[in-house]
Amino acid sequence: MSVSFSGLLNFKENEMKKGFYYIFLMFAFTQMQAQKDFQGMAVYESKTQAPKFDGIRSNRDITPEMQKNMEERMKKMLEKTFILNFDKSASIYKEEEKLEAPGQQGGGMRIMMNSFMGGGGTFYKDVKTKSYTVDKEFMGKEFLVVDSLPKLNWKLEQETKQIGGYTCYKATAVKEASKTDFRNFRPKNNDDKKPEEKKVDAKKTSGETKTNFEDNFEMPKEIVVTAWYSPEIPVNQGPENYWGLPGLILEVNDGKTTILCSKIVLNAKDKVEIKPSKKGKVISQKDYDETVIKKMKEFREMNGGRPGGPPPMMGR
Repeated sequence: MSVSFSGLLNFKENEMKKGFYYIFLMFAFTQMQAQKDFQGMAVYESKTQAPKFDGIRSNRDITPEMQKNMEERMKKMLEKTFILNFDKSASIYKEEEKLEAPGQQGGGMRIMMNSFMGGGGTFYKDVKTKSYTVDKEFMGKEFLVVDSLPKLNWKLEQETKQIGGYTCYKATAVKEASKTDFRNFRPKNNDDKKPEEKKVDAKKTSGETKTNFEDNFEMPKEIVVTAWYSPEIPVNQGPENYWGLPGLILEVNDGKTTILCSKIVLNAKDKVEIKPSKKGKVISQKDYDETVIKKMKEFREMNGGRPGGPPPMMGR
């Protein structure tokens, strides 16, 4: 049996095509598997500028030393560490648990304040379904907030800087301020007030009437957000409920709170299960906010408008 030279070439050519096709399939499978198994972890340090308690200085029971201690304790409570575990489509964001030093006071106050400072358990984001789930405890009752991810109209800019060895690009957006996030409160600007309005405020803090927290602070309608993201980590994720940029968000600033990434680990050997929490009464963000606002109003009425005293307990 004889084989022509051209036939031998065709045979070898077909075999080479099969070989290249096999290699292509193996490469594609490996890439798909790598995409599926990809996971990362980022550590974020969150710091919020503590409000000044100028409105309570007229209270004779509050000495300058007591006021200073209150502000220092508030500052420490507003400094937190969070861990973000993420893959290509989802992430979980949770505060790192820290043991308080023996004899350290303020544990109960810390738990209460967590409700008003964006606190919660596990914040789960799914960028494919554009939804989030976060478990929160507010005044003795557990809630499971399930809603759509907020869509920010990010403005991508050319300015860059280095964060942890990664090149990051600047992006800005304007978002509506959450009425149930204590971090959004701002001291009122009395310079813009009329003389008669200043007299009323002075009377409220002169001892003739009880100091009201709302007389000294206000909630802005909108907040300007500045984010820094790195395309070198091509995931549509970030801290808290931030997302929607072509790279992992490594820093966020809203003027009062700064969240900065301090450590990144990609494809660690030990994987973390990324899934939403299931504990608590399922509720939308809008209904949760209305519940918090209602209870806070009751809280102020029980205390005559004063910031203090035991919070009202919600029935289970």
